[in-house]
Amino acid sequence: MSYVPHTKDDISSMLKTIGVSSIDELFKDIPQALRPKSFNIPPASSEFEVTQHLKKLAAKNATHLINFVGAGFYDHFIPAAVDAIASRSEFYTAYTPYQPECSQGWLQAIYEYQTIICELTGLDVSNASLYDGGTAIYEAAMMAIRFTGRNKIIMDSGVNLIYRTMLYTYTSNLNVEFVEIPVVHGQSSREELFKHIDDKTAAVIMQNPNFFGAVDDHSDVVAEVHKRGALAIASVYPVSLGMLKPPGEAGFDIATGEGQSLGIPLSFGGPYLGFMAAKKELVRQMPGRIVGATVDSEGKRGFVLTLQTREQHIRREKATSNICSNEALCALRAVVFVALLGKEGLKELAEHNFQKAEFAKDCLSRISGVQVKRSSPTFNEFTVMLPRHADEVVYRMIDKGFACGFPLGRFYKGLDNYLLIAVTEKRTKEDIRRLSDSLEAVLG
Repeated sequence: MSYVPHTKDDISSMLKTIGVSSIDELFKDIPQALRPKSFNIPPASSEFEVTQHLKKLAAKNATHLINFVGAGFYDHFIPAAVDAIASRSEFYTAYTPYQPECSQGWLQAIYEYQTIICELTGLDVSNASLYDGGTAIYEAAMMAIRFTGRNKIIMDSGVNLIYRTMLYTYTSNLNVEFVEIPVVHGQSSREELFKHIDDKTAAVIMQNPNFFGAVDDHSDVVAEVHKRGALAIASVYPVSLGMLKPPGEAGFDIATGEGQSLGIPLSFGGPYLGFMAAKKELVRQMPGRIVGATVDSEGKRGFVLTLQTREQHIRREKATSNICSNEALCALRAVVFVALLGKEGLKELAEHNFQKAEFAKDCLSRISGVQVKRSSPTFNEFTVMLPRHADEVVYRMIDKGFACGFPLGRFYKGLDNYLLIAVTEKRTKEDIRRLSDSLEAVLG
């Protein structure tokens, strides 16, 4: 197969048909600097040739590395049943289930997902998923602004920088005031937080465990936030909720998070899953859609889209959100994953993550020059200080077969020697010992 270029007559005929005299006239609205330098594209290749080329490109990715990187996205084991169920054509070819008479399976799956998110977070209502953890925080902030009529958002700097950047980007054309509070020894600074909360504050956003892996009980902060008439928003790691106090129990009004760790593979940035749960009084401010259970004319149980807030539906300009892509396939993976584990299974999973991370702390703390930061309790992710630049260490550890962690200096000034290490249930004790030995060799 080869590419046959259009003749000049063909091009002239096409231009005449659309009412322009030349290629330059066709693109006149595009500044010259932004126009393509050339339309000379390489000849077409066969399917086999393209496949081989893509395989060569893919082979450049070092997928053999033992993964100790977290920073909001985690390498958890995914049971085969998750792929088996999510790959059924009834699910993966579906779009938003507008018609309940032919979408009961999808609607029930989403309803079960919402139920699980409510049980995990300890809150009253959940929507039918969002794009990712970052957009979920944005939507939560906008909920607070609408609900309180205020425009100031206070955010702990322990919130994932990716999420913070997304929030700033999404609100760049809005009248929203932001205040960031630095963490102290890995924890939220109560003194600084309380100093900045005032009658203009719509919400305070915190993360637990935070980006440094530190676990905190924000109940006291939430109580103070409520005294000032603002809302408290938590970003949480769902697997950690098998051990930690749920945000609802701590008094948070809204909980959000990245659901990738619930049965969704790491995949170069997505597609992932943003989840959200809130107190019942905030349900009318929630974005997206909510599936509810009801009964039909014969009294049989059924499921319907109870609340839809998208702009192309009846709310139009009063819509709370512009989210429109169907994220339900990722939500389906999450509900299957959690259903397979069950309540006790989720607790065991969390316990494995915690204990293996503690084992890794003990191993790494024996290396000369390495300081494991212990000022705060952690779940499965923790910070270490190295005797040299973390970027250099990470690069050299690749040759040893490890993606050994996330260099914090990329996100935080002055932390060039700090490394964030995540340990999941997939990392064996042998993996951890080898990580320790290899790190000692690289530093030596």
